[in-house]
Amino acid sequence: MNSLLVAPAIMVGIGLFFGTILAVAQRFLKVDEDPRIEATNELLPGTNCGACGQPGCLPFAEKLVKGEVDPGQCTVSTDENIEQIAEYLEVDAGRAEKLVARLRCNGGHLQANQIAEYRGFEGCRGAAVVSGGGKGCAWGCLGLADCEAACTFDAIHMNANGLPQVDTEKCRACPDCVAACPRDLFELVPLNQNLYVQCNIPLAGEAATQLCAVACDACGKCVADAAPGLITMQNNLPVIDYAAGGEPRPDAVFRCATRSIVWLEREQFQDQESRKAGVA
Repeated sequence: MNSLLVAPAIMVGIGLFFGTILAVAQRFLKVDEDPRIEATNELLPGTNCGACGQPGCLPFAEKLVKGEVDPGQCTVSTDENIEQIAEYLEVDAGRAEKLVARLRCNGGHLQANQIAEYRGFEGCRGAAVVSGGGKGCAWGCLGLADCEAACTFDAIHMNANGLPQVDTEKCRACPDCVAACPRDLFELVPLNQNLYVQCNIPLAGEAATQLCAVACDACGKCVADAAPGLITMQNNLPVIDYAAGGEPRPDAVFRCATRSIVWLEREQFQDQESRKAGVA
């Protein structure tokens, strides 16, 4: 009978021993959290999108309270909320440069050659596994709207030409579309960087334009027409270095025969989307 009570007694003793240790540790080793962290977190949008560079809103709130980041680095918050956070923490709002998602492809149904009809799982990831969904260009947009479905802020919609169109007013520079695209065609760039290359084909001359009518043929005219050092050719594609010191100007796009490098202003961007859709 006594042997039956020994094991429970030992377990109770162990529990009391470690419980006492935890209670003492909690009493003397407890780290009090700054109450401003929770209050700041409540002023953030709660999307945990990662656009600020942090894994979520709470880690961003912690860095805000420590003064390591500015409220304006949350591109998802409204101007009103950013001002509230700045006033609460008594810091400068620190407006961040607005970033938007851009697609490195300009070849939709009307421009890119189709070599087969894709029938399978709806979505770009499924099509990418099966011969690229029937599209001749192995580097371009598959047009099956994974990015549209992934966009948290309803900022991406497929146009009539089978290409995703980004609403720069709604875009909050979260990385959802970047992660969703199996061909890594989306990137987040400053809105005011108007000069942009909308092609991802690493081929030159007819090898590129036979796949897509608006592909870069690596002619190098944009390099010659841009400010010195601003554009270089790498892997048969123009690469724009905004830190090179040269002033970006629309001149660099004037002689591009395929319109693979563009100057994106709001009105021009809308016109280009209309042309791609075949309505203008």
